Amino acid sequence: MHIALPAVASNISTPLLGLVDTAVTGHLGSAVYIGAIALGGTVFNMLYWLFSFLRMGTSGVTAQAHGSGDIAEADRTLYRGVLIACCGGIILIAAGYAAVRPILRFMDADAATASEATEYIRICLWGAPAVLATYVFTGWSVGRQNTRIPLTTAIVINCVNIAVSIGLVYGCGWKTAGVATGTLVAQWMGCLCSFILLRRHYHPQHISPEKLMERGALKRFFGINVNIFLRTLCLIAVTVWFTHTGAINGTDVLAANAILLQLFLFFSYFTDGFAYAGEALAGKYYGASDYSSLHRVVLALMLTGAILAGVFSVVYAFTGEYILRLLTDSHNVLDVSVRYLPWAVVIPIAGFSAFMWDGIYIGLTRTRYLLYSMGGAMVIFFSVLAVAPAASANHGLWLAFTCYLGSRGVIEWCLWKRATIRPTLT
Repeated sequence: MHIALPAVASNISTPLLGLVDTAVTGHLGSAVYIGAIALGGTVFNMLYWLFSFLRMGTSGVTAQAHGSGDIAEADRTLYRGVLIACCGGIILIAAGYAAVRPILRFMDADAATASEATEYIRICLWGAPAVLATYVFTGWSVGRQNTRIPLTTAIVINCVNIAVSIGLVYGCGWKTAGVATGTLVAQWMGCLCSFILLRRHYHPQHISPEKLMERGALKRFFGINVNIFLRTLCLIAVTVWFTHTGAINGTDVLAANAILLQLFLFFSYFTDGFAYAGEALAGKYYGASDYSSLHRVVLALMLTGAILAGVFSVVYAFTGEYILRLLTDSHNVLDVSVRYLPWAVVIPIAGFSAFMWDGIYIGLTRTRYLLYSMGGAMVIFFSVLAVAPAASANHGLWLAFTCYLGSRGVIEWCLWKRATIRPTLT
């Protein structure tokens, strides 16, 4: 709980970036703005998720180094991650400008929505180096059993985002550009905050270029993370197709799905707070060869996840419509959102175990199992979607998404039962 509670608070605040953007645009009087933010958010999720290994890989390797008492290797992991983050940020800026229009054409957005989404994306792209570096800082902090630094960073990011976005949208009339600029400023401020806090608390020692680029360490780092990268491609395929299918069904359905996904994201980030604790402790106990404590962590996480899922499902069942009214005053979008609200009630129960298992496998750096589970779940998603009746297309889409989440947890559980924890684990 010492590790989990700050991580829970941090992750609860993380969806506020999306919630604030959606709520601000939701009161501008047109579904076009909500749809534009949804499309822009999907594009950034796709781009940034490709580099999610910077957080997950850094967390697992650092936690194991911490558990074994090799602090020098933990510091080297930090520097390697930041170096890759800087290079990746530059690549994303260059590639993003070239790819934005083809991606939006693929999503079949109407001209007005695509125009607003393009403006949003091109402004927010300049925050890519800050976002990727923050991934590394967050993963390293979790690996060192410290979730207070990510919490402080998240508070800074969200306070800046709220203040700047509201000021620019309602004070200066910038609309989509104001939301994007608020996000950009918040990302850089959060990166700077995280960097300062890490230096103040840990004083990472300077690493020689030879140690930093040590072939064996780099090989292990990339070996762990290539599976996360491939897993992320599967995740992107599901997410992009989910948004694409919603866009085909019309702007109101696209906007409604975007709002309902905010409810799912709020749950997932809350649950991920305990998954982060699973990463930290699983890696620590594995590094220390304390397998008894490792298994106790697994049991505690699953019990906690089940309780959280039950609470969220009950809350969404009784207050979901009131929450939706806070996010939009568009009657058409609200009516469509209420129609599909039951899926937001079911999803926490279906998906909690996947998040918990992800945390365990990341801490163990057993990334092949993450890839296997995600690949299998992706196949199930597209299979269910293919046989869903055309007359209830959006219900079929949410059914496929729910099956995708549930199957991830089932597959990971089956892999755990068959696997044996051993010192050669990679």
